Amino acid sequence: MPNTAAGISNAVQKSVNAQILQASANVSIKAGEQSLALLYRSAIDRINEVLAPELGANAIQNAVSAGIDTSPEATAGRILAGSTAFFEGYAAQHPGKDREQLATDFVALIRGGFEKGFNEAKHILAGLGVLKGDIADGIQRTYDLVQKGYDDFLTSKLNP
Repeated sequence: MPNTAAGISNAVQKSVNAQILQASANVSIKAGEQSLALLYRSAIDRINEVLAPELGANAIQNAVSAGIDTSPEATAGRILAGSTAFFEGYAAQHPGKDREQLATDFVALIRGGFEKGFNEAKHILAGLGVLKGDIADGIQRTYDLVQKGYDDFLTSKLNP
């Protein structure tokens, strides 16, 4: 191959492309390792958005860090604890509303926020190519646990 400007440019471009692919692979691997943390953060962000008009910005202040248990059970537990803890605050914003309707509306609100965040996180993980195997199973398990938790919370409010 002659040592021309075009040849050097092609070699540099191939090297840059290889570096980009390696960086992308590293991001995908890291995202796979932190998939439930991403799910948690995305869900909490969306729940914060839907609670903000009535309970203020950043109603749920939970930061995901490396030391936090990111198992499906722990992730679902944090999502549930963080979002359902605001029921009394939500109820105070709606005095005179039937308690059954209040509970139903509250769970619909936080469930909607969770589902939006869940779908965003799932879409990101799928785009990174890491939504498969144990990661996909863990994400689905977390989703199922949160949904069951919301159902149980609603039942507890409807049948005290």
